Formats: sequence, C-alpha cells, structure tokens
Amino acid sequence: MNVPDSLKVPAGEELLAKVSATGYQIYIGQLGPEGTPTWTLKMPLAELKDEKSLVIGSHYGGPTWKLIDGSEVTGKLVAKADAPDITAIPWLLVAVATNNGLGKLARATSIHRVNTTGGLAPASCTQEDVGKEAKSSYTADYYFYGSK
Repeated sequence: MNVPDSLKVPAGEELLAKVSATGYQIYIGQLGPEGTPTWTLKMPLAELKDEKSLVIGSHYGGPTWKLIDGSEVTGKLVAKADAPDITAIPWLLVAVATNNGLGKLARATSIHRVNTTGGLAPASCTQEDVGKEAKSSYTADYYFYGSK
C-alpha cells in the first residue's frame, strides 16, 4: 500500500488483517479556546466488514476496534496525513495501546486508516450548535499490523 513516509509502520511488522469500515464520525459542538463554537470529534461509530462484506466487528470510541472473534484493540494516534480526497477525513497511523482477547487482532501493534471517504465535521459551528451532536458518514479501510 502506498502511504506517505510519515505513516509508515515500524520495520519488522507484517499485515495481520484488513477490514473496511462504514459508519459515522460523530462530532459535538463545543466552545474553543477563544470562546468560538467549533465541532470537536466525539467518537467514531462504524461496522467493520471483511473482504466478503460480512460484518465482523465494530469501531467506536476509545478508539476501539472489536472483532466478533473476541479480539479487541484500542489505539493512540501516532501520525496523520491529508487524504488524497480533500472531502475526506485524514489517513492515520495509530499505535495499539491495549490488546484484549484472542483472534486476528491479538498480535496487533499498529493500525492504518486509509482510503477514506467523507467523515469531515460540518463546515460551520454556531452558538446554537454548542452541546449538540452531528454525524458525518464515512468509509475507510483499516489495516492491522503486528511483529513478524
């Protein structure tokens, strides 16, 4: 896969799993540092599907990826890069912070979010939006890597 150098996974890691996500990026209206209303990411909420388009898990706040095989990981952002599509959320490199259960993600140490569509926050946030949620539809591919 062709990703910017800033998103390269550490040397010695191999692909463990690839899933496609379809869902929402959920934003909440908040007051920024200067008191200006702004949309802030609250959490993702998406179904994870395999190469046959079967639902095999979910992605939600944490951020957490949980598969029906019992494996679950949470992550921490390492780097991001603008998506080739300017109307899409950025591509990410995420380090796995916690692993639980057995299954495909048990050995995961890094995650890519790539091939994104949609998911950006609404264009403007007003005083009336403070405290409200906005859902933005998105799709993405998530690649999970672990030590060889």
